[in-house]
Amino acid sequence: MLKHAEVWRAIDRLADKYGLSPSGLARKAGLDPTTFNKSKRITKEGKQRWPSTESLAKVLAATGASLNEFVDLVAEGGGGGATRRVPVIGYAQAGAEGYFDDAGYPTGSGWDEVVLPRIEDPHAYALEISGDSMEPVYRDGDVVVVSPDTGIRRGDRVIVKTTRGEVMAKQLARRSARKVELTSLNSSHPDRILDTEEVQWMARIVWASQ
Repeated sequence: MLKHAEVWRAIDRLADKYGLSPSGLARKAGLDPTTFNKSKRITKEGKQRWPSTESLAKVLAATGASLNEFVDLVAEGGGGGATRRVPVIGYAQAGAEGYFDDAGYPTGSGWDEVVLPRIEDPHAYALEISGDSMEPVYRDGDVVVVSPDTGIRRGDRVIVKTTRGEVMAKQLARRSARKVELTSLNSSHPDRILDTEEVQWMARIVWASQ
């Protein structure tokens, strides 16, 4: 399991590797220069604050570092078990039969594997994005990690599969006993409102390599 201190140490190591301070790394990534300051890593209430997946994605893009490179830096912090092999398929395949059971857990033998940061959910899997329907949030070739066992709250980015076999990546706007309202990640694509009976399963996106 990833630890708070290991992730922040990896960010410090990544900055040092590219000859930058943490604030310089944030600035290079187009973030507020204080984003990675040590004072920002713990809230005033003493709670751990984690770097967002968006900020990590911007850092990797700005430095040219790969996700595996960052994971190696996490492991150097003492998290030798900080990675795991996660099943992965192409996003376009997710709507086909044979890849998921009725609960939305990965099944079957058609999956490849990718090494990613350790995620506690044993049923976590990855989807490789194809096409431009989710830009600018996710682009062609990005990999998103999906956790069926992680709780979902309003505002979370999710993968939804309908009873008709349609698979979509959206942001959860609202969920009631009768309806699920989803916001599109790409403004050129429509938002969706589904009856709860139309949703076969919905799972939260917990990580993205970009």
